[in-house]
Amino acid sequence: MIEAVGLTKRYGAKTAVYNLSFQVRPGTVTGFLGPNGSGKSTTMRMILGLDAPTSGQVTIGGYPYRKLPNAPRQVGALLDAKAVHGGRHARNHLLCLAQLSGIPARRVDEVLGVVGLQDVAKKRSKGFSLGMGQRLGIAAALLGDPQVLLFDEPVNGLDPEGILWVRNLMKSLAAEGRTVFVSSHLMSEMALTAEHLVVIGRGQLLADMSVRDFISHNSADFARVRTPDGEATAREKLTAALTEAGGQVLPEQDGALRVTGLPLPRISDLAHGADVRLWELSPHQASLEEAYMRMTQGAVDYRSTVDQRAGFQQEMPPGALPPGQQPPVPGQGQPGWYAPPPPQPGGQPFAMPQPQGAPGTPNPYAAAPPQQAPAAAPAAPAAAPSPAPAPAPDMTKRDSEDKR
Repeated sequence: MIEAVGLTKRYGAKTAVYNLSFQVRPGTVTGFLGPNGSGKSTTMRMILGLDAPTSGQVTIGGYPYRKLPNAPRQVGALLDAKAVHGGRHARNHLLCLAQLSGIPARRVDEVLGVVGLQDVAKKRSKGFSLGMGQRLGIAAALLGDPQVLLFDEPVNGLDPEGILWVRNLMKSLAAEGRTVFVSSHLMSEMALTAEHLVVIGRGQLLADMSVRDFISHNSADFARVRTPDGEATAREKLTAALTEAGGQVLPEQDGALRVTGLPLPRISDLAHGADVRLWELSPHQASLEEAYMRMTQGAVDYRSTVDQRAGFQQEMPPGALPPGQQPPVPGQGQPGWYAPPPPQPGGQPFAMPQPQGAPGTPNPYAAAPPQQAPAAAPAAPAAAPSPAPAPAPDMTKRDSEDKR
């Protein structure tokens, strides 16, 4: 089991991870999600002892990585598939790793077969494609037959067959009782692979829950209802019946109705009681991608201006949440709070930032907010101007003089 408690990492004035606590339990695939720059890679490096935390601790099986006896046989990791000497054969690369950890050479051939590289075992890795490099990195992670495995973007560069293979591999490893921690940006793949999620934003924990609970807490389920085309009266009658029963009804562009606040059996009974035929009555649940976008929309550091104008997220139907209110994040104890602002270099979190684009919004990443001088009164005398900085030397003139 991996356990982080109060994990914090600072690089000078930059706080990459702040007071992060979570557990990765064995027997399940745990997805590690967050926007670019949220601190995922830094966290995984601290788990593996590559970076020392500024404060807090992270342990594997109760011990820091550096204190594990023969750690490569207990923990396997894929952080950078390109971290391979390009002139070395695939088999020789794995053989060197095996010899350093006391792993028998026969295990090298076994993992080459597991990842499907047995036919190119004697080819130099510099000629490998991105997907082949990923397979070699996965082979290195599996080399010691460890109980704890960490993967950073394991399906990067793989074709559909390779992605399916990685998905089944992760599930089979977890089914054997191993601890599997996977970082990825592919939400559709995480929805099919992971059972539990750890989501961070700007170095702080946003969610630590199952995939099902994560989607449920960050989306509004609704029912899609359709009456026969051309029967406007029946559609209006059904809308009135659903609204009277406490449901919220929104028209869809294709003529269907989006209903929230009522279960499907209740909608069916109301339609039957109103003598309205239904052509469609189907449930809709948001995807993991939709739920993820809703939760992390306040923690994205790099966003296109086109996305800000067009809008990324589909609006939630009225009545799902009060205007301006967000659902609470389980475990945080802060209702209405999604993405925390970036922490100060000194370790204290900033106050809630103003909306993007608002006049006077301070830069949340500045070490200290700039002090703006108050405007002078009209009758007050103007302050003496500060001396202008010395002009930069004319390098063109200097070059011409050097030539002479």
